[in-house]
Amino acid sequence: MRRLLVTASLVALGVGCGSAGSASAAGSSSAKVNPLRSTCGLCVGISVSTTAASPTSEMSSLTADVLAVRFATAKYASNLALAKADGYQIITRMIPDMGYQFMNPAVKGFDVTRPPILVYEHTVNGWQLGALEWVFTSKPATPPLPGAQYGTFGAACHYVDGTFVFASSESKCAPTSPQTGAKFNFWHPNLVTLHFWVWYPNSAGIYSGMNPLVAPFNAG
Repeated sequence: MRRLLVTASLVALGVGCGSAGSASAAGSSSAKVNPLRSTCGLCVGISVSTTAASPTSEMSSLTADVLAVRFATAKYASNLALAKADGYQIITRMIPDMGYQFMNPAVKGFDVTRPPILVYEHTVNGWQLGALEWVFTSKPATPPLPGAQYGTFGAACHYVDGTFVFASSESKCAPTSPQTGAKFNFWHPNLVTLHFWVWYPNSAGIYSGMNPLVAPFNAG
């Protein structure tokens, strides 16, 4: 059990190793960026805070949350098919330095053991769960996780194949995707996002929306 708690603490700090290289402890926004990082037009309209949670008295609470959510989502770690069977549907294709997002529309509110969005990386070995995500229409008055940091996702039209187009209102959404012709799925207003990188190390911090260590998977 002691080994498990130590491992969880390292994950909470963003320390670990992935196929993209080693991640250093993320104590500030000045963490070194992986040289493989790339940018893409899909990231327009998306901004994130990359300041990591500090290892303070909140760490024991954060460690408990990491343990709880890993236990609850372990079944999805490398099993996208099961996630889909349980109601998670694609809402975005690969967002560079983030991943593919799959949402379960039946999940409401905040429950650390039941995230509404799973963020996957498509690797040479298959699908790997990287982060969990919650979204809010405004910044929570009380952080739902210790030291939580937030990002934003602009108002957008989403289509059933994961393509999306930023749009200020649903009335501006085309009935089919301008990119692929896929059927319209839903629209959302500007959102506040909360990522939780408990399944893949993130040198930018456990709450950062972007993760330079997943850049090798940007090609999808």
